[in-house]
Amino acid sequence: QVQLVESGGGLVQAGGSLTLSCAASGRTFSSGAMGWFRQAPGKEREFVAAISSGGGIIYYADYADSVKGRFTISRDSAKNTVYLQMNSLKPEDTAVYYCAARNRVGRVRESSDYDYWGQGTQVTVSS
Repeated sequence: QVQLVESGGGLVQAGGSLTLSCAASGRTFSSGAMGWFRQAPGKEREFVAAISSGGGIIYYADYADSVKGRFTISRDSAKNTVYLQMNSLKPEDTAVYYCAARNRVGRVRESSDYDYWGQGTQVTVSS
């Protein structure tokens, strides 16, 4: 059974930093993608960042414009874990952050193209 378990959320002041982790178990995702989405109250779930591979050792990162330059996604294949380093946090980054994964080709920014989801972790940025 595949499980994605997020951790690292919390409360931080504007301008601060947090690092989210997503540990996968049950299968590896070396030929697909792992990503982060977020959902704020009253809003739709939106893409944040993803890291994908065509099966080799080169990984490609993609970011939403709203987080580009502030967030960094990375993965540790040995640990089957993906990270999201979030710097210069803003109140508008407040949301539940979800880890997602798939082991097939798909659109990295489309939530419907991901097969597995974590339970979510709350990130709250105070002004």
